[in-house]
Amino acid sequence: MGSRNLVQEQNRGEAVGVMKHKNIAVAPAAGQPKNRRALGDIGNMVTLKPLDGKPLPEINRPVTRSFCAQLLANAQKDAAENKKKPLAVADNNKAVPKKRVTVKPKPAPIPQNAAVIDISPDTVEEKPKPESSALRKKKPHSSLTSTLTARSKAACGLDYKPKPKNIVDIDAGDVNNELAEVEYVEDIYKFYKLVENENKVHDYMNSQPEINEKMRAILIDWLIEVHNKFELSHETLYLTIHIIDRFLAAEKVARRELQCVGMSAMLIASKYEEIWAPEVNDFVQISDRAYEHKHVLVMEKRILGRLEWNLTVPTPYVFLTRFIKASVTTPTETNVSMENMVYFYAELGMMHYEIIKFSPSMVAAGAVYAARAAMNKSPVWHETLEMHTGFTEAQVMECAKMMAAFHLYAKTDEKRKVIYRKYSSVTRGVVAFREPAKCLLSGLV
Repeated sequence: MGSRNLVQEQNRGEAVGVMKHKNIAVAPAAGQPKNRRALGDIGNMVTLKPLDGKPLPEINRPVTRSFCAQLLANAQKDAAENKKKPLAVADNNKAVPKKRVTVKPKPAPIPQNAAVIDISPDTVEEKPKPESSALRKKKPHSSLTSTLTARSKAACGLDYKPKPKNIVDIDAGDVNNELAEVEYVEDIYKFYKLVENENKVHDYMNSQPEINEKMRAILIDWLIEVHNKFELSHETLYLTIHIIDRFLAAEKVARRELQCVGMSAMLIASKYEEIWAPEVNDFVQISDRAYEHKHVLVMEKRILGRLEWNLTVPTPYVFLTRFIKASVTTPTETNVSMENMVYFYAELGMMHYEIIKFSPSMVAAGAVYAARAAMNKSPVWHETLEMHTGFTEAQVMECAKMMAAFHLYAKTDEKRKVIYRKYSSVTRGVVAFREPAKCLLSGLV
């Protein structure tokens, strides 16, 4: 505390000396005595410690702890560089000595004929090369599951064979689309092919005493109109037809209950596939109140109990989406018109009972073949379709001929005109007005 008072008195004296030297008279403030004492020590004054046994010169400003540390650090740095004693801080009246500047000698001039040897450092920093726009794009990478599956198949000798050059990669455009599941799509459809026959419907019409094929066709035709009026998805329609056939194959149904079976089946399929399913009252009103609310609910419970709540099955629509993608392989082909034509043949086939003997994948493949033949595509059946469908042209021919015959007689069928009118509209590309392929109609009676 004594040292702090000493520094304070010295600074005060220097300040008074300066004021006297400049002959400046400081007037006291109003209301204060003339001999006002300076502020006392507020704890921010420290003394400089001597360096190398010699005290540092006095300075004309209060030395704080941070300023003191800065002075000592600068002095030690200069002493280390010049290998001399640290420089003292001069007063205001003394000039501060400048740092010694060392001038590097200029290199000797190199003769013109002398060989120049470039000596590079041991470590050369390589600047990152700018990536091109192609490399900056998201590169497809295989997931851990697909990698482990591929290694397991390779270890068991089940690795996939390389695709031939003339087969088009239909999934190349969906590499960056995570919803397309390009890594698993082939395995998914192989699984569909394995399980599609587990719930295949056998010939059941002979076991139904009051229902025949025409009644079923009229029911399906009416349900397609209801499906179109409610604006439901394609999955709902195909699942509805599948539920009806499975239930009729498992249980006898009276004629007066057939329409109620169709309504309840569509209600179940809508709850399974749609985000906003129609209500029971909607089906009651669209049936002209032929059934009450409780009849639909009782039939719904009856169908689900008979099917053991097993609704996750591959329908023809599952294969149609994949086969349509495989059929459109060139930019000249119009995807929209081909898609409408395929769906037109598929719905015609699902309406007729004769098509029930084919598997769902065969129904989809037959619809694609009949549509390509009607639109005069050449070749009608190429290797890309054969690889993805798993059927040769000879195997698909029977189902395709039946669908071409259904198209031929759709104009003259007065009781079942819903599908023909649906695909005769402009929104569906007016594909129903096209004539079926003559090569498929040859030999038909």
